[in-house]
Amino acid sequence: MMFSTKAEYGVRVMVELARRAGEAPVPLAEIAEADGLPLAYLEHLVARLRKAGLVDSRRGSRGGYMLARDAHEISMAEVVEALEGSIAPIECISQGPDGSLVCSRESHPNQPCPTKLLWTRVRSSIVNTLRETTLSDLLVGDPSQAARAAEQSALAPLPIAPLADGGPRPMTTGA
Repeated sequence: MMFSTKAEYGVRVMVELARRAGEAPVPLAEIAEADGLPLAYLEHLVARLRKAGLVDSRRGSRGGYMLARDAHEISMAEVVEALEGSIAPIECISQGPDGSLVCSRESHPNQPCPTKLLWTRVRSSIVNTLRETTLSDLLVGDPSQAARAAEQSALAPLPIAPLADGGPRPMTTGA
């Protein structure tokens, strides 16, 4: 699964706002220029982040954007879902009204999708990683330390267990 530039650029904007937290509001043009990102696209992304309650804005000559909450209170799941929508590793998997994952290719309850367990586990790993990673986690001073932490995280085994009946564990997106 690949996230789009919405997630990439949106996370970069959030990190920059977190770096400057406590200072004056940050003009989006400064972030766009410093990171070589298109201003019009960032304006679209920041509108989504603002609607999700992740950033605030101030108008005027000293206006700009700032985090709506402390960086340690903002999970990457909130950011990515605000920008990308519901996370699904494959087109046929979606979230049902009760929060469970539904496979559109399951035509009959007695004939479960043979790959649903795989895709629910993939989604679970992605969502759990995003939920467990806060914006403040991305504010690392030593890039080699960040690389080592990412490498260790990638090598760690994933604890995933099916339900007692052998079926996949239903997933919810609630915190």
